Amino acid sequence: MLFKQQVLLKQKLLVLGSLAIGSLLYLVARVGSLDRLQPICPIDGRFGLRGQDEIPLRALQYKRGLLHEFRKGNASKEQIRLHSLVQQIPKAIIIGVRKGGTRALLEMLNLHPAVVKASQEIHFFDNDENYAKGIEWYRKKMPFSYPHQITIEKSPAYFITEEVPERIYKMNSSIKLLIIVREPTTRAISDYTQVLEGKERKNKTYYKFEKLSIDPNTCEVNTKYKAVRTSIYTKHLERWLKYFPIEQFHIVDGDRLITEPLPELQLVEKFLNLPPRISQYNLYFNATRGFYCLRFNIVFNKCLAGSKGRIHPEVDSSVITKLRKFFHPFNQKFYQITGRTFNWP
Repeated sequence: MLFKQQVLLKQKLLVLGSLAIGSLLYLVARVGSLDRLQPICPIDGRFGLRGQDEIPLRALQYKRGLLHEFRKGNASKEQIRLHSLVQQIPKAIIIGVRKGGTRALLEMLNLHPAVVKASQEIHFFDNDENYAKGIEWYRKKMPFSYPHQITIEKSPAYFITEEVPERIYKMNSSIKLLIIVREPTTRAISDYTQVLEGKERKNKTYYKFEKLSIDPNTCEVNTKYKAVRTSIYTKHLERWLKYFPIEQFHIVDGDRLITEPLPELQLVEKFLNLPPRISQYNLYFNATRGFYCLRFNIVFNKCLAGSKGRIHPEVDSSVITKLRKFFHPFNQKFYQITGRTFNWP
């Protein structure tokens, strides 16, 4: 009898012990799971638009990091689908002008987390062979982006090519168009300098700027010289205005973008209906290079290519005076059409 009672007591103790150990293990597991859940905030952990015109900076910076990985070309179709990435037709295009600062403008706008740039000039609208490939070919040349971001491309030849305004209009009649200009004579000399450098690399000779820009028979400005024609901004703009209202254009001061880039970029942000995100922090002057470089974050800085800021050859002062006098009436008309005045001679 006593033996049976001892056996029953041991069984009860074993049951109670098991229950106690089980309860202790549950509590340990529960506390551990709570610790793991603690860092997840139901508000801060979400990314989403707070309004139609407001884009969360942190979310876009996070997404920009993902885009950088995808641009390496290692992304699978499944990864692209999961991250909702798309290749979008540009909502804005930098259409010109050549040697006005188109590359600098594109790179600086890329500082904005809501902007994604096409790294290469596509030359879709000004190249008949490319244009014949169709709009889907053009779209597939664009970088991956998120639906709420703006894709921007630049091809300065667009501004002076006759067929381009109509072609862009057929694609998107409400697109925003950016034109960056410099003082016309300075721009023409810069244009010449780039061509001259290319000739020198190939050990070829080239005429002096004075001989190209001035007709030797009439001693007047040679309007057949492409560098001169490109600087007659109003002539090209008038062709664009046959398809687009002036409100769809924004004129950027290329000379000011070199010396004071931030105010110019803030005007572009406003034109593109972007929240102000580019600040003085993102721009710093590089004394060695002689122009502003870009700061994306604490570890990633970028300066434009070394070919930017070429030293111009000396040009006869009488030729410069003649060119400035020639451009003056065209400049005045350009001011009148665009509503923006520049301090050009």
